[in-house]
Amino acid sequence: MLWGAHTGSIELRNEGGETRLRATFPYGRETVLAERVGMGRERREMIAARAFADRIERGEDVHFLSGHDFNKPLASRSAGTLTLTESDNALTVEATISADMGQVSYVRDFLSAHAAGLVRGLSPGFRVRPGGEAVEERGNAILRTIKAADLIEISAVTKPAYPQAQIEARNWQPVGEVVKRLTHRPAAIRWR
Repeated sequence: MLWGAHTGSIELRNEGGETRLRATFPYGRETVLAERVGMGRERREMIAARAFADRIERGEDVHFLSGHDFNKPLASRSAGTLTLTESDNALTVEATISADMGQVSYVRDFLSAHAAGLVRGLSPGFRVRPGGEAVEERGNAILRTIKAADLIEISAVTKPAYPQAQIEARNWQPVGEVVKRLTHRPAAIRWR
């Protein structure tokens, strides 16, 4: 699973005991995953507009988590406490944390960390769909564009990988034709 991040986008408001969260994850922002080292290539990535549309439009469940931890749920679509909206520019997240949930220790920790300015990033966790990526060479760099992915969860994170929309935990592997195009070179790309 991959994670993307965006800083400064989480806004919290208390309303009658509930906490309402609103955040955005922008699309179309090219980011550097790994700098060029030695003879290697710089790796870049971008998430295209509406890359998460399929699961969102079908109304499938997605969780809002603290730090990508499924043991620390804050809201979900199935519970009716999470709304996701896509546009050509961004994924918008709206979550409601009930007063009862506000009494749970990890929720209090999240709310306190946000109030202290420590948790400001937004990071979606997703799986790239078959054929949902395009990889192209750009001089000494490789750009991977995510065109279609299954959004599984979205998290509030402490340290996003970069200030606009960079992907955070970079454990992805090219598949199918992408592997064939990239691995025939003597200096094959190694994905973390």
